[in-house]
Amino acid sequence: MANQQKNTLSGEELFKRVISHAKEYGYVFPSSEIYEGLGAIYDYGQNGVELKKNIKEYWWKSMVQLHENIVGLDSAIFMHPKIWQASGHVDSFSDPLIDNKDSKKRYRADVLIEDKILQYERKGKTDKATQLQLQMEACLANNDLPGLKTLIEENEIADETGSKNWTDVRQFNLMFSTQMGSVAENAGEVYLRPETAQGIFVNFLNVQKTSRQKIPFGIAQIGKAFRNEIVARQFIFRMREFEQMEMQFFVRPGDELQWYEYWKEKRLRWHLSLGIAPEKYKFHDHAKLAHYANAALDIEYEFPFGFKEVEGVHSRTDFDLKRHQEFSGKKLQYFDPELNQNYIPFVVETSIGADRMFLLILCNAYTEETLEDNSVRVVMKIPPVLAPIKVAILPLMKKDGLAEKARAIFEDLKYSHMCQYDEKDAIGKRYRRQDAIGTPYCITIDHQTLEDETVTLRYRDSMEQVRIHTSQLKAIMAEELNMDNLLRKI
Repeated sequence: MANQQKNTLSGEELFKRVISHAKEYGYVFPSSEIYEGLGAIYDYGQNGVELKKNIKEYWWKSMVQLHENIVGLDSAIFMHPKIWQASGHVDSFSDPLIDNKDSKKRYRADVLIEDKILQYERKGKTDKATQLQLQMEACLANNDLPGLKTLIEENEIADETGSKNWTDVRQFNLMFSTQMGSVAENAGEVYLRPETAQGIFVNFLNVQKTSRQKIPFGIAQIGKAFRNEIVARQFIFRMREFEQMEMQFFVRPGDELQWYEYWKEKRLRWHLSLGIAPEKYKFHDHAKLAHYANAALDIEYEFPFGFKEVEGVHSRTDFDLKRHQEFSGKKLQYFDPELNQNYIPFVVETSIGADRMFLLILCNAYTEETLEDNSVRVVMKIPPVLAPIKVAILPLMKKDGLAEKARAIFEDLKYSHMCQYDEKDAIGKRYRRQDAIGTPYCITIDHQTLEDETVTLRYRDSMEQVRIHTSQLKAIMAEELNMDNLLRKI
């Protein structure tokens, strides 16, 4: 048996190793790296794109395929600029920023304070951490920018150079803008969407009428969003270009808090269905509510850098539809045949970052184990249904017809699963390579295979090896990699 060493690593060291591993094994690359990169922008490599696709598929099946009253949408990234006026983004979508006068570096004031809170917690100063958290939330709730600066000064918060010489705190709008039009002088200003939700709201009636849905019903969407984050950090946790998986659930006014409670529990079960330890999650109720909400919480996961939001559940009231009705002049009301009346529905939103979920899976999966011979293997214990490569086909050697037999098995399985064929290096080294990628199953073809059609099936997590007949491979893989088995747990 192997002795796990994962928990002996500090959070900082673990996160460094996850980031390094992600690049080394084709999960995430810095974007434009040969040109020295572009801040807070990343590319997904050959394994990363598969993992992210699988995460999105699991979310989509759980939201759309399993619910008769939830349908999908793919709205455009560019939308009419009045949409962002109606939503409030033009006037109030901003972060509190502060500059250091000595280093000339810019920071988010609330992030500086959050880092200090985390320092207090690590030093066991929980009372001080709690007090500072409450003070910060009060400042944010009241838009008290001078108060944020006071907290930074009173807690002697320095920037990364050690300087404590700060400017005043001010607000900075996060939307990217560009020009639309064939002639620059006549072009109109448009925005890259900072969220996907508004595309759902402006299509509310189109979807409702064409899908013949009755309230309550939902509209789900996966898509890119863009925010000009000044302080983008922690690898892919906070980026300027990212992907959201959102569902807006339209309900009768007065029913919204009942559905809010339903969806917060439902979404937590989705996370736990992946086999992640429950103690790694917690709910965090918002002390400061957004202008559109009457209830909101975050589902937080314990990343190596602390508990952070991975998903939000919000009761958005009727704010969005009401504002779009006002700004567009078009009625966005639903006729309820049971009540025999028109009304603007209330909305409960679930919104999860695909990239943050990706990072969650990487951090949770990264494991270092000391084996009986005192060697250390690095293994990515990714849930098998999400793993980028499901099965590795490994001939023991290239000669004696083993490669040809392995190729035949590969050709048979590749129609059902993402497979990888590998005949380079010793078999032990190939096992380690697949462990590091996160491949849950390896099939080894040896000389006995040519005699009796049996192969060795190796399990990634336990390293157990069993001998099975090639005729059983499809059925075993179909059962082991059946996403339905997890979906039934939600």
